[in-house]
Amino acid sequence: MKFEELPTPCYVIDEALLERNLQILNGVMQRTGCKIVLAQKAFSMSYYYPLIGEYLSGTTASGLFEARLGYEEMGKENHVFAPAYREDEIDEIISICDHIIFNSFSQLEKFKHKALQAGKKVGLRINPQCSTQIGHEIYDPCTTGSRFGALADDFRPELLEGVTGLHFHTLCQQNSDDLDTTLRAVEEKFGQWLPQMEWINFGGGHHITREDYDISLLESCIKRMQENYGLKVYLEPGEAVALNAGYFVASVLDTHQNGMDIAILDTSATCHMPDVLEMPYRPPLFGSGEAGEKPFTYRLAGQTCLTGDVIGDYSFDEPLKCGDRLVFGDMAIYTMVKTTTFNGMPLPAIAVKDKTGDCKVVREFGYENFKTRLA
Repeated sequence: MKFEELPTPCYVIDEALLERNLQILNGVMQRTGCKIVLAQKAFSMSYYYPLIGEYLSGTTASGLFEARLGYEEMGKENHVFAPAYREDEIDEIISICDHIIFNSFSQLEKFKHKALQAGKKVGLRINPQCSTQIGHEIYDPCTTGSRFGALADDFRPELLEGVTGLHFHTLCQQNSDDLDTTLRAVEEKFGQWLPQMEWINFGGGHHITREDYDISLLESCIKRMQENYGLKVYLEPGEAVALNAGYFVASVLDTHQNGMDIAILDTSATCHMPDVLEMPYRPPLFGSGEAGEKPFTYRLAGQTCLTGDVIGDYSFDEPLKCGDRLVFGDMAIYTMVKTTTFNGMPLPAIAVKDKTGDCKVVREFGYENFKTRLA
């Protein structure tokens, strides 16, 4: 199938671009000896887990279902972190995960012995209270009132017996200079406990596969922790694995005018591109410009009843017409994992584009997917 023959709306994963990202990440692993695992919260398309497993060390999960997916579909190292674990799920989580990371000393007290008895690695999330976010405050785990991680002032070293690693996650789409800043805060606040650890997890948010990312500084940070404290280093990026490796194809259903030109698409920001509203985020659109940059500017909007279901304002060389296909870029991450059927919107199809350029639809969704979601 050719790209232009795909149904809309449709997510498309470009295998060549995905593998390019994996090669970059694997290069970091090869040069430093660190381990990189896929954060499934950003990209959990198990169709590609065999390929990802060829390059990365495994997966990390935010709860039971992701943990099961990584265990069943990749079968390599399987890490898990949650702000709190459910008692009716913890036994299964421990049975399928290698590294169990706890968010607090109270959770550590409650479940640590179960994990240790099962022979699993136990870690504790720390909060270095070092905010480096600019414009992404909604994703700042170090903000005042954050629920994430143990604070240095509340540390209880008497409960560290059996804990072999520390975990922090403070970044979001950031470069390695922010990691370096955060790492210095970690050493300042928690450095006295690092020598008794076996491993440290730098969390995610590292945009390693972005063109301007400073990989040499990242590798310097990794080696510093290895050499100064004898630690095995883990990173768990999600976005970097599939960054710029996917597209989203939609079609124009109608155009009309209300103070400006508006185009209604067969998709929805709230259902299919939620980061547009949550971040906020303006997805790149091939062949378009900023509002007013090209002759014809349109507000691109979705089909739902939500007034704010707007993707953004884009300009074009020619007027849009019904049936035109629009291709958004960087739509592999935090898209498929967040889709909803609000208003009865169908979920988009999922397709793959192989290295020869051929496309194949690997999943389609229909009415039954909507009907059976709620009993």
